[in-house]
Amino acid sequence: MVKLFGGGQEMNVFEEEQTVFEIGVVVPKRNVKEEDKTSDCVEVLVEEFRNLGLVVERVHGVVDEFIKLAAPLETLGRAAAELQIKKRTAIGMDLQFEWEEVDAFVRQPDGSVFSWCERFRCYRHLLYGIINKSRSSITLRFDDKEFCWEVGEYLLQKLESERIVKEVFPLHDEIKRKKLLHTWALHWWDFTNQPIDEIYAYFGAKIAIYFAFLGMYTRWLLFPAAFGLIMHMFDFGSLQLLVLPIFFVCIILWAIMFSQFWKRKNSALLARWQISYPVRTDLGYRQGVGWSSSPSVELAKKWGTDKTKEKEMFQRIEWFGRLMRFRNDAFIIFSIICLQLPFELAYAHIYEVIESDIMKVGLTTIYLFAIQFLTQIGGKISVKLIKYENNENTEKRADSLVYKVFGLYFMQSYIGVFYHALLHRNFSTLRKVLIQRLLVSQVLENLLENILPYLKYSYKKYRVRKKKRERGSSIGKIQFAYRVEKEYLKPSYSASIGMELEDGLFDDFLEVALQFGMIMMFACAFPLAFAFATLNNITEIRADALKLLAMLRRPTPRFSTTIGAWLNIFQFLIVMSICTNCALLVWLYDEEGKWKIEPGLAAILVMEHVLLLIKFGFSRFVPEEPAWVEANRVKNATNAENMCSKQLLKNISGARTTFGDVKKSQ
Repeated sequence: MVKLFGGGQEMNVFEEEQTVFEIGVVVPKRNVKEEDKTSDCVEVLVEEFRNLGLVVERVHGVVDEFIKLAAPLETLGRAAAELQIKKRTAIGMDLQFEWEEVDAFVRQPDGSVFSWCERFRCYRHLLYGIINKSRSSITLRFDDKEFCWEVGEYLLQKLESERIVKEVFPLHDEIKRKKLLHTWALHWWDFTNQPIDEIYAYFGAKIAIYFAFLGMYTRWLLFPAAFGLIMHMFDFGSLQLLVLPIFFVCIILWAIMFSQFWKRKNSALLARWQISYPVRTDLGYRQGVGWSSSPSVELAKKWGTDKTKEKEMFQRIEWFGRLMRFRNDAFIIFSIICLQLPFELAYAHIYEVIESDIMKVGLTTIYLFAIQFLTQIGGKISVKLIKYENNENTEKRADSLVYKVFGLYFMQSYIGVFYHALLHRNFSTLRKVLIQRLLVSQVLENLLENILPYLKYSYKKYRVRKKKRERGSSIGKIQFAYRVEKEYLKPSYSASIGMELEDGLFDDFLEVALQFGMIMMFACAFPLAFAFATLNNITEIRADALKLLAMLRRPTPRFSTTIGAWLNIFQFLIVMSICTNCALLVWLYDEEGKWKIEPGLAAILVMEHVLLLIKFGFSRFVPEEPAWVEANRVKNATNAENMCSKQLLKNISGARTTFGDVKKSQ
């Protein structure tokens, strides 16, 4: 416990005993040392950092210099107040943060005042807010380069444009990282249990929600995996046509319950982390996110100018945005039908013609590599199309991107399987295709996820050593002595379609969604697929954890309260699985293809409609919010209302007393 002074008041706040450097700034090493430090741009930058109250440590690497930054709690608190970050108070109400009233705000589960997402926002505000407030421009030098820092110009942006500051990136906290490695990434005995609160504190809400979802999904997979193993191990003979519909109904009910109970789990996590669940995120301020830059929000800020013109402008922007989204969606769908569909059907036909199993596996491997490349191109085109859409905020743009890219992957992942199931009705070939897709694609994905970062890291180290030798300033083996330099050389946690709207979670969620669709839509054809998925996900949890903690840089935190568009995609896949499995059962009953409406076929059709009704009606039966979360929310709202009412009455009484005294004096 230490004492800090803010705003003339003494208050006791918890402070970490040792300095933790959380941000790194990379600049090249100078060839010539500048004698005048007042004009040395790096020295000026470091001095500005110190003036902000940051703790600075400079490290000289092999070819670059690294500036490590840490911020005392008071420095972060005053930055949070300037950013007008809203935080949960003791009465359950979210209020704008004030450093002088820090004791009124609820702390994070790990005891800190700010979450990692909030701290990172404060760091960016401080670093990128350094501005030339003098009355004249300042001449800065770096080696033989000279330039002016103009009045009102931001220093860090200027140095980035001059390519002096190479990168600003978050640093790993070694103590917390090693603890998570021990209790999470390398802890296999608990299978699906994970320290979600520690993951949230270290990586932020979005990554923590992903791992909470993956852990819950894997735990719930144990039931269909056991059911599928029983169906695979025992021969039910003539009862097979009765057992399969029972299995299908159980799987659909399982999926419906899982999606609904995940919503409850999500709301419980947000309540535990003191994050407000946004009722409407189109307009206004969100936790951890500022005002959107969309035209709708800009107009909302100017409310009250001209009501008639403003209403017309809102309507014009709304419908123009919808038309642009419709145009882009139509373009993507048309491209899938005209370009990707023939390619997928050609692969499926060649696969059916080839007789050698070895050639089929080789063809599938080549196909998966080719389609990954083509789909990445489609994803980048989707990113460019979204720039012309009138989405309200970054979250909406990211969701729009997810829908478009998933459409591409949906076609390339399932069209070949549909081809074997619908056209040829060859269930033995269908099972082989499913096994190859589940095994080959999952193994390739895991290998690429873990090998590619290491290869990129090794290549970067090779380039740095080569650059050092070309300068002729090194003899013998070059060692990387500082951890900050090793972190800088590691690849970032980026999405295959680019970092503009999504990070690496896009590819991780995509992998889970495609797996879910594969095992659900063809459950009756291959019940054992659930066991394969369970084993893969148990490995995936630890592999993804190891990737984030050891192979990649610390990810830039992105705020999120749900899994976003992916939940709607999972709901869509459940509806699709009802239709596809009913079709598979119909073909099992109608082997001759006569399409006679017999009692068995009629029962399947009735079952399909009943399951669809259950799918859309189950949400009414199981609420999305647990009772204790709702009770806490109502209690907090009541407390906040009572506090506001009392304060308002005091203000009114005080105003009346003052008015009465003035009247008496007159």
